[in-house]
Amino acid sequence: MKTICFYFQIHQPFRLKRYRFFDIGNDHYYYDDFQNEEVIRRIAEQCYLPANRTLLEMIKSSGGKFKVAFSISGVALEQMEIYTPEVIDSFKELVATGNVELLSETYAHSLASLGDPEEFKHQIKKQEDKIFDLFGVKPKVFRNTELIYSDDISTIVAEMGYKGMLTEGAKHVLGWKSPNYMYNSCVAPQLSLLLKNDRFSEDLSDRFSNYSWNEYPLTADKYISWIAETPESEQIINLFMNYEVLGSLHPASTGIFEFFKALPRFAAERGISFSTPSELFSLFKPVDSVSVAYPISWVDEERDCSSWLGNVLQKEAFQKLNEIGPRVHLCETRRVRQDWYYLQSSDHFYYMSTKHMGQGGFSPYDNPYEAFNNYMNVLSDFILRVNAEFPENIGDEELNSLTSTIRNQAIEIEDLRKELEKYKKKASSKKTAE
Repeated sequence: MKTICFYFQIHQPFRLKRYRFFDIGNDHYYYDDFQNEEVIRRIAEQCYLPANRTLLEMIKSSGGKFKVAFSISGVALEQMEIYTPEVIDSFKELVATGNVELLSETYAHSLASLGDPEEFKHQIKKQEDKIFDLFGVKPKVFRNTELIYSDDISTIVAEMGYKGMLTEGAKHVLGWKSPNYMYNSCVAPQLSLLLKNDRFSEDLSDRFSNYSWNEYPLTADKYISWIAETPESEQIINLFMNYEVLGSLHPASTGIFEFFKALPRFAAERGISFSTPSELFSLFKPVDSVSVAYPISWVDEERDCSSWLGNVLQKEAFQKLNEIGPRVHLCETRRVRQDWYYLQSSDHFYYMSTKHMGQGGFSPYDNPYEAFNNYMNVLSDFILRVNAEFPENIGDEELNSLTSTIRNQAIEIEDLRKELEKYKKKASSKKTAE
C-alpha cells in the first residue's frame, strides 16, 4: 500500500536594516523591524492562517486519515510570537489533532552543520526546547536547514539520539535508485533516511501555476493517479516543500487550496494513505544505505550548498562568523546570544549568492555585493561587542580551557540534577509506602 509523506518547511529570518560603516561601534541594533513585521504579517494572511485552516479541514473531513509534518525554525517562531501569535495558536490546534508531527532543525535555520559541530548540536537542543515550550512535544525526527546532509552530519544527528532524518533525493547520490524507499546512513546505520521525491514535490512547488507547463492545469485526480502509477514496490512518496506553496508562492486564486482539499478523497479511492515521518520510520526498514561525502541540499540543479557558500563573498563572511564562535559560546549576555542566532540564519549568505543575479527572488538587497557589505558591517560591530567581553588577546589555549571548564560544569550540573531527581523519587516512594 502506497503512502504519502507531506513535509513543509517554515522559516523567516530577522532581516537586517541598512547598516553603514559609520554605524560600527555606535549602533548595536541591526534589524529592520518594519520589514520583518510586514513580511510575517503578509505571509500569515496569505499562507499560514488559510493553509492551517485548510489542513485542519482536511484532517477532519478525512476522518483523521490525512497527516502532515512541519519544521518551523526557532527564529520564525520568535517572530510569530511577536507579530502573529494567532499563527502559533492555529499550529497548536493542528498539533492537538495528533495528525501533525513537528520536526527538529537548527534553531536559527543556520549553516552550523557545515562549520561548527558544537554550535550545530547546541542549536538542535535549543530548537527541541522551543518546540516543547510552545507545543508540549519533543521532536523525534530531524531535518537540517534546507535539507543539507552529508555523512559527517548524519553521524552527529545519530549521536544526538535521532532515529530518522529527512534529506534530498539527489540524483548524483542515488544514481539509478529510486527515492521512494527508506534508506540509512552508510556511516551511522541506525539513522534511517527519507528522501524527497523531486518530481512530485516540484509539480506542486514549482509547476502548479505555470501556464506554459504541458500538464497545466494540475488536478488532484490527475496528481494522485501519477503517484498510483509508480511501481508497486515503491511504497513511500515523500513530498517535501516550502509551506509558502500554499497561498504565497501560488496565490489562492490559482486554486491551490481547493487542490489540496481534494487530495484525501482521491487518495482514498486509490488506496493511498498519508503518514508522518515517525510513522514511516516505525513501519518500514531501510532497503540500502547511501553515501554522501560532500554536503547536498534541496536547492538548485546542483543540489549542493553553493547557493550559500559558493563564492568568495559568502566564504569570507562565513569564515569571519565562525571565527568568533568560540568567544560567543562563553558569553552570557542575552543580547549577544540573541544576535548570534539571528546572524547565523542561512538567508544572509543566500542574499550574497551571485548564482541568482537578475532572477528576482527573496533578497531585500539590490545585488549580492550590497548584501555582503551590509552583513560585514553588522558582523564587524558584533565582533567588537564580543571582543569587549572576551578580548582577542586571550589565546586559543586559554579560550579552549575556559570552554572546557564551562562544558564540564554543565555536565556536572546535569549529573547532579539527575541524582537529585532520583533521590526525590525515592523519597516520594518511601512516603507513599508509609
